[in-house]
Amino acid sequence: MVKLNPKWRPANPGAALVIPYEHYENVYDLPPRLGLPIQEAIRDTAIAMKVAFGCDGVSTRQHNEPAGDQDVWHYHVHVFPRYRGDDLDGSHGTLANPTDMAALARQLRAAWPIS
Repeated sequence: MVKLNPKWRPANPGAALVIPYEHYENVYDLPPRLGLPIQEAIRDTAIAMKVAFGCDGVSTRQHNEPAGDQDVWHYHVHVFPRYRGDDLDGSHGTLANPTDMAALARQLRAAWPIS
């Protein structure tokens, strides 16, 4: 499943999460059979972001265990639209406005790659 992350960084609105439907706590638990479908969803999300948002690039992140900054105990991959000088690493997320989320979700869906 791909959904917008409700917690947005100031310069990176429209960040998304790729999440398996089945529960796996982290990458150590993820079965190999899901590797390719998850990577395809990440790629499709990245392509849609480039088309929909006109971003300069895309970053992905996946965290495991507290020392790896995991704070949600269900495997997921972050996909961030990136812009030159956006300071993604130096910023903190805040809850997005639901109206803004709905608008960007529509843009992302409209740009979704046809496989």
